[in-house]
Amino acid sequence: MAITGLPQPPQIHRVPQFRYVDSIRWLPSISPFQKYLTVAFFDTDSGTPSLEIHSLSSSKTLSLLSSWNPPSRISSLKCTPSLIAASTFSGSLHCFSTAGKSLESVFAEPQISVVGRDFHVGPIGGVDLMEGGSDCVSVGEDGRVNLVKIGVEGYHGKGNCRRVFDGNGLVSYTAVRWASPTEFVTGGCGFGLQWWDLRRPGSAVAQFKDNWDQGTTSGIIHSIDIHPSRKHTCLAGGSAGTVFAWDLRWQQEPIILSGVGTNDAKTHSLSESDVWEVHYDCYMKSASSNTSSSRILPAMICSEDGILAVIEQGEEPLELLAEPCAINSFDINCQNPSDVICSLEWESIAILSRP
Repeated sequence: MAITGLPQPPQIHRVPQFRYVDSIRWLPSISPFQKYLTVAFFDTDSGTPSLEIHSLSSSKTLSLLSSWNPPSRISSLKCTPSLIAASTFSGSLHCFSTAGKSLESVFAEPQISVVGRDFHVGPIGGVDLMEGGSDCVSVGEDGRVNLVKIGVEGYHGKGNCRRVFDGNGLVSYTAVRWASPTEFVTGGCGFGLQWWDLRRPGSAVAQFKDNWDQGTTSGIIHSIDIHPSRKHTCLAGGSAGTVFAWDLRWQQEPIILSGVGTNDAKTHSLSESDVWEVHYDCYMKSASSNTSSSRILPAMICSEDGILAVIEQGEEPLELLAEPCAINSFDINCQNPSDVICSLEWESIAILSRP
């Protein structure tokens, strides 16, 4: 395949963990020379989940700084420079503040823990933290969409958590992403997306329905990303290797980047299995001279069949990593976008350094 924008392959380091790595995130630091990871583990022998902070040395070795045991296995993990949010398969949400604390003491006490059937019933499909703010949005398989004000003390009665929507089990949500301080996007079954505006409560203000495939496919959205400079364009990845973009300005048909589609645009598919995560890749330069705002910027994906790759509209994909096992999640270092971390199903972490 054509390799554009990458003069040589990335350096790859694999770090065995001997536990299942459910999710992994870079934890932003004050200095770009100090690198930290937040990792969700699950020990299959003891049935014990854990959330840990590790430092990453220049020799690619990990050192444990702090650890916490959640009530059940972690289903979604997000980090900002000041907060860590982790949701669980039992329907609870736990947020920790990193502001003004040593990383060794971050897990001493949660900033907030929200539990109980009034919050979510069953697994939480996704959470997202507002960059620079204290709002966390959560979505679940129970069809509920909740907004948590992390900086406010108390639960329900004191107003730190409110229900944005309740599908009463008739719908199911598996992913969510903030677009602005008042807007976010959710995704779930049937490759559907919903755009929400907190200033217009009650229901989604726009919906992207799954009839674009004329009933030829069905699937689930696993991951959503929105570029900070192009909030009108939502990127989504899901079942059957499908990655597409939804442009709010032209809602009739998606822009297919990988997988199945009914439009005439040329697409290149690396994977036919689930795409677990998608992120815009600010490190890669576009191979096209077209700088129109309607063109989809390069994005990185990871999949169930072990592929980590960069894809771009109308271009050949660039494969960065091909593993014999699933890549459950990955994250691009916002402070140094050449660095990428991946959680591998075979109980290890892959660290990529792009030239």
